[in-house]
Amino acid sequence: MDDLGAVLKENPYPGRGVLWCVTGDGTRLGVYFLTGRSPASRSRSLRLDGRGDLVVAAREKGVHDPLRHYVAARQQGDWLVYGNGEQVAVVAGRLAGGEPTRDALDGLDYEPDPPVFTPRITVVAGGPTGGEAWFGAARRSSGKRAATDRMTLRVADADPGEGVLVTTYRSDVRTVETGAPYTEVRTAARDREALLDEVWSSLDPGLRVAAAVFEPGALGKALIRES
Repeated sequence: MDDLGAVLKENPYPGRGVLWCVTGDGTRLGVYFLTGRSPASRSRSLRLDGRGDLVVAAREKGVHDPLRHYVAARQQGDWLVYGNGEQVAVVAGRLAGGEPTRDALDGLDYEPDPPVFTPRITVVAGGPTGGEAWFGAARRSSGKRAATDRMTLRVADADPGEGVLVTTYRSDVRTVETGAPYTEVRTAARDREALLDEVWSSLDPGLRVAAAVFEPGALGKALIRES
């Protein structure tokens, strides 16, 4: 299990990332973060809206791009859903309709943004017990197939200091590849404030855009940091 800060520092441009972990005080937390290379990608804001969703929006009024502006986290009943695109609202809607978690994460596709074809990465966390997390990823094949590869990972009973991280990219900034399916990480953060500090300080200052830490059932109290 690798150190969270080291994993982030070794990947200068991770794109967007989702993390589920347990801090030293025993709190189960989700993290969502954004990095960007272009002016358009960097001109984004992460904030809570009027209905209590955590949204990625343009900093300029009247600008909207569905690939860059979307609901990043939504509390749906016992479940907290978060991820890197419009699929967050789709998955939350499926859960509201009674679909099982695994099924709610199925049938998604990667983003239509050639040549990168950014993966859709989604976490459904919390649940009746509060300690369960399901990761879903929709990725383009590394070969010539245009079909979507869909993966689901269930994480349960993580101990304090343990977590799972997924990023859209593995990149040295100049070249961009699809990120690893998932990485198990260890954090020394004692609480949510320290976790946000660890994530933020480990992201490249020239590329980081925003990050948020939140707890299932308490999305409205999310801690948010922006460049």
